[in-house]
Amino acid sequence: MNGYEDFKKDILALTKIDLNSYKEKQMKRRIDTLISKNGIKSYKDYVALIKKDEEKFEQFVNFLTINVSEFYRNPEQWEILDKSVFPALIKKFGKNLKVWSAACSTGDEPYSLVMALSRHIPLNQIHITATDIDKQVLDKARMGLYNEKSIAAVPADFKKKYFTKVGSSYQISNEIKRQVEFKEHNLLRDTYPTGCHLIVCRNVLIYFTEEAKEEIYKKFNAALTPQGVLFIGSTEQIMNYKELNYQRHQSFFFQKN
Repeated sequence: MNGYEDFKKDILALTKIDLNSYKEKQMKRRIDTLISKNGIKSYKDYVALIKKDEEKFEQFVNFLTINVSEFYRNPEQWEILDKSVFPALIKKFGKNLKVWSAACSTGDEPYSLVMALSRHIPLNQIHITATDIDKQVLDKARMGLYNEKSIAAVPADFKKKYFTKVGSSYQISNEIKRQVEFKEHNLLRDTYPTGCHLIVCRNVLIYFTEEAKEEIYKKFNAALTPQGVLFIGSTEQIMNYKELNYQRHQSFFFQKN
């Protein structure tokens, strides 16, 4: 299909999503598949379709944002968070921690953060801000209904305490839900919060170009309070973390200088 450059401009105007920041080959291939699935022959016709059909528009945004999510993903990292990172942050900043779960997808991560933090802080003192670019996944997150595979790594006591079986799915309790505030946010375009003690953004930036990644890591650094911590995914690395004003705390945890 020709006309991808114009298509990217149309999509930016329509959704505020800048496709230039994503790896071109991967992204174009995924989009081409979606377009032909809808029986459409050109980018132009597809833009016309998503302009007039809200459901197709939502489908497109949902498709663009890559949602592979599960609770306590890479449990050994959560172990470090529990045993080392949380205690250090609480010792330094007290119990009113400002925590941001960026690109939070279907809510598995912020809800995991609430549960993990509840081992250290009373539930009613926990507040997590969770953001994503995709309205549909935020709706799913607010609903808090998950399949068995999603919650497989949740510690047994939390599973028992905070999940109710509904058919073959699991509903997370309102006690946990209440501590998370979900908001729409575009990492490439919107203003970042400030004064964060912990930012969690995992397995998302692998889909971005090197330039976009660097830009985001810089903005995360500015959003952190000095000695605040950034927790990234096990598929990611920050090679030039020193230049970006981080020190490596351990494995996938980076501390702002």
